[in-house]
Amino acid sequence: MSFCQSCGMPLTEDVLGTNADGSKNEDYCMYCYMDGKFLQDCTMDEMIEHCAQFVGAVNEGLPQPITKEEYIGQMKQYFPQLKRWRKTLTIADDEAMKENPALADVKGLIAQMADKLPIAYISSVDQEGFPWTKAMLKPRKREGIKTFYFTTNTFSIRVAQYKANPKASIYFCDAEGFKAVMLRGTMEVLTDTVSKEMIWRDGDEQYYPGGVTDPNYCVLKFTATDCRFYSDFYPRSFVIE
Repeated sequence: MSFCQSCGMPLTEDVLGTNADGSKNEDYCMYCYMDGKFLQDCTMDEMIEHCAQFVGAVNEGLPQPITKEEYIGQMKQYFPQLKRWRKTLTIADDEAMKENPALADVKGLIAQMADKLPIAYISSVDQEGFPWTKAMLKPRKREGIKTFYFTTNTFSIRVAQYKANPKASIYFCDAEGFKAVMLRGTMEVLTDTVSKEMIWRDGDEQYYPGGVTDPNYCVLKFTATDCRFYSDFYPRSFVIE
């Protein structure tokens, strides 16, 4: 089942909104979107307050009823993931980020976590669709919060999984600061000399005795498409362009 990307209600054929040409819109319901435009000029929080009044109808389908306050709390976690409210984080536009309270210092916090936390967790997908997660040393190099580079063994299961399915995620967790970020994207396996030399460090011979040309040494290049950031007891979802 799909859900309205504005108010979160289940979408069925009879409640779909319409585009400017009169065709059905697959993302929004008729109560939020008609004739190619939104019917309400509101913020996400105002939409949440509007939807909260229907908690009684929501409870009809729940085994255990929830309060209006609990429903609002759930929507505050869910709504930032909806298309209408999802924020776009343009990593090249620092001034725009400073002007938007929702984005304030997010870029800096994510970068700091990637640089300072000793461990990162990377995930791949196996041939049966199950996620595999592994602890790795922090990235050897990053380009903003869009691209991250790791070293690993060419003949590992992880590399085989990324070659078969490039979908991936990386996760940084600051337990003391109670902050975390999950970045989703794709993982490339690089074996060219330029990429390998770029992140090679003295002492890596203990892992790869053959040096930079060791066939069991390769580079993982992760490119983020979006992220889920959590701090101050509040989650935020962003698209990373």
